[in-house]
Amino acid sequence: MPEQVRASHILLMYRGSMRSSATRTKDEAATVIAGLRDEIAAGADFADLARKHSDCPSGREGGDLGFFPKGAMVREFEVAAFALETGEVSAVVETDFGYHLIQRTA
Repeated sequence: MPEQVRASHILLMYRGSMRSSATRTKDEAATVIAGLRDEIAAGADFADLARKHSDCPSGREGGDLGFFPKGAMVREFEVAAFALETGEVSAVVETDFGYHLIQRTA
């Protein structure tokens, strides 16, 4: 297993998630993130969707988080990111921050 990976993500926060100012409910966020996952599976560009939909400031950069080592991200995010092959997109991952789609880029 690599010591570090590079990944991008799309984050959808919801009312009550950590550091969130979102007004959407958890159910609404779950529906939207599942729809984005379907769009990606159908060939939509991950970075374009991140720029349009992500609640993380990294969305401006297409969701790019750069390289990060183990221990730098919350556990659920880290486990998913390190399990991906380069180019692969995760299933929906829930953390205290909301719902994520993660694409490993290196």
